[in-house]
Amino acid sequence: MAKKRNERFVKGTLPESHTAPAYWFIFKENLILVKEEEIGVSIPAFYSIEETGWPVARKQYLGTWQEHHSYVVEVSQDMLLPSGMKWTGLRQAYGQLAEHFFSLAGEAIQILDWDRTHQFCGRCATPTIPSLTEYSRKCPNCGLSNYPRLSPAVIVLIQRDNQILLSRSPHFPPGMYSIQAGFVEPGESLEEAIHREIMEEVGVRLKNVRYFGSQPWPFPNSLMIGFTAQYAGGELTIDKTEIEDAAWYTADKLPNIPPRLSIARKLIDWYIRKQNTSGK
Repeated sequence: MAKKRNERFVKGTLPESHTAPAYWFIFKENLILVKEEEIGVSIPAFYSIEETGWPVARKQYLGTWQEHHSYVVEVSQDMLLPSGMKWTGLRQAYGQLAEHFFSLAGEAIQILDWDRTHQFCGRCATPTIPSLTEYSRKCPNCGLSNYPRLSPAVIVLIQRDNQILLSRSPHFPPGMYSIQAGFVEPGESLEEAIHREIMEEVGVRLKNVRYFGSQPWPFPNSLMIGFTAQYAGGELTIDKTEIEDAAWYTADKLPNIPPRLSIARKLIDWYIRKQNTSGK
């Protein structure tokens, strides 16, 4: 049975053929092939990857977007690109691709990475066989099935009176600050992960932790689970191995913050609206 993720994307089984151009999410290592437009970039659409003669290393079917089939492909070497197309990093495509295509590109690169890294059984080293009906690779020898892996991560906006805590990681673009985030460890609840990460990174205690929302995030294969929380005490103490700087900011004096597609920005925008409504 086809599985709907939203009103226009439908995950289904691999079609025997199609009569309309399909969307092709084509990757070379961590670079995605995009078509340059007057504003931003788009995902190339054509009938068949085979007709291009490009060196395909692997291919997976994704589903349909607005009734157009979509695939993810990895090419094994450089190739001559058509005019108007270029390679770009997925992070660099953030804000240039339409939101629905960026979301699908994020899913595509995670499916591709899973397929690439599960060619052999992790239990007995036998070559695995891909399923035609779901994202899984099964070992024909011992029966072990492997599915795409998700890494849950928590992200939390911390408020102290009319201020929020923002910090800067060394891998952020120059001058950008964001809210705190970290991966959930084995055996932890989401709430336990929040309290541990915040104490480790900035040394403060929290209260009134509340769920906000979630967002799939393909760097590398995360599910970002967002929360809000109130400052409960403690001196701001930075873990220099994780964070370059951290400070409290008011809504009218924010530094450079993440772009609008991210859940970090959605949380910060929620705080700004709240401050504007309250008049503080």
